[in-house]
Amino acid sequence: MKPYRIGVLTSGGDAPGMNAAIRAVVRQSLDLGVDVYGIYRGFQGLVDQDWRPLSSRNCANILQRGGTILNTARCHAFKVKSVRAQAARDLKEAGIDSLVVIGGDGSFTGAHLLGEEHGIPCAGIPGTIDNDLPGTERTLGFDTALNTAIGAIDKIRDTASSHERLFLVEVMGRSSGMIAVHTAIACGAEAVLYPESHVDSYAALVTQLKAGWERGKRSSIVVVAEGDQAGNPYEVGERLRNEYNLDLRVVVLGHIQRGGSPTAIDRIWGSLWGSEAVKRLVAGEKGFYLGAQANELVSIPLSRIHDARPEPPLALTKLVPTLAL
Repeated sequence: MKPYRIGVLTSGGDAPGMNAAIRAVVRQSLDLGVDVYGIYRGFQGLVDQDWRPLSSRNCANILQRGGTILNTARCHAFKVKSVRAQAARDLKEAGIDSLVVIGGDGSFTGAHLLGEEHGIPCAGIPGTIDNDLPGTERTLGFDTALNTAIGAIDKIRDTASSHERLFLVEVMGRSSGMIAVHTAIACGAEAVLYPESHVDSYAALVTQLKAGWERGKRSSIVVVAEGDQAGNPYEVGERLRNEYNLDLRVVVLGHIQRGGSPTAIDRIWGSLWGSEAVKRLVAGEKGFYLGAQANELVSIPLSRIHDARPEPPLALTKLVPTLAL
């Protein structure tokens, strides 16, 4: 009888905690007597048949490492139906029965199509610092990225206070303001600009800054989400300089938020989701991704990946200006 084989890949942007999930997939598979294959460079590795068996030792001392030992890439070729068909044939010929896909919405879309078009059982593990997947309150890497941003802004505030300056700090998040809003609360920012805001972001920012100036505040931190159409920090900064003659600086935190040792939360959920994905696939479940609701593990159909994305909690967005008084 042919042994059951599971493939595991990481796709899209890397996120701290991915290695914890890989480690759990491998060791849970081996505990159940299942062979596990690492697929390198995400869906590009499927296209190139770049996979090899993983042992428990391959996962030694990776829990604390950021990034992904399987590497990652964005594979535009996988959007082509014939390319997916060939990849599915290659998987079946290699005897790989199911896939664990660790990534975000694009990765889960690819997994969903493999299952729908070719019957490949797929399980998704949410790995994206953006924390913007439907059906789950948590994704791998969000907590680490948030803490990285907070640590950096705490240092920036020291300089802001010393020089009585305004700093516009851009954080990552693509089209999501999750990191921006949570960072603004946690670091005591005076304002936050983010894509999902339903008000005139610039006008609200000016109102908030003026209120601070009138109370004698001479330094401020404004957090800006990188995907905010109205919130490019350089454009906002130039406008504030021209209209109010402010002494300000722009800081773009960039990819430091993707790297670094994952927090305990990201390690724990990566481990839990990795183990659970294997157990469910072996039990015959397919076409799902895992998540968390009210701190409990949940399973969500991959077909829901195009549902409306979660927005930053309204209670937090309203709290930012209140706490900046």
